[in-house]
Amino acid sequence: MRPATSPAVQSTTPVVGQLLGLLESRYAMRVLWALRDGHPQTFRLLQDSVGGITPNTLNTRIKELRAAGLLTHGGEGYTVTALGAELLKRLGDLQSFATKWASSLAPAL
Repeated sequence: MRPATSPAVQSTTPVVGQLLGLLESRYAMRVLWALRDGHPQTFRLLQDSVGGITPNTLNTRIKELRAAGLLTHGGEGYTVTALGAELLKRLGDLQSFATKWASSLAPAL
């Protein structure tokens, strides 16, 4: 028998799942992370910033991230939207956690 799930969790879980599904797409996080400083990047510069991504894959990720409202394109290149910047701000907390986590894995000296 499955444990009961609160209505609030039931209503938000699909949304979280959708976001995670988008972010789990190959290179999606790297594309967003490459744009985290807020400076526009051309397609070629973004491709170099991400590293190892094919033009076809980058084009696909850009289309998906634009459709999700996280990325936009202006006269100077691609940038994150206000929503994308908010997501990156929240993901920035991962840096401090990752550092803490990595140090916990290091052998004691």
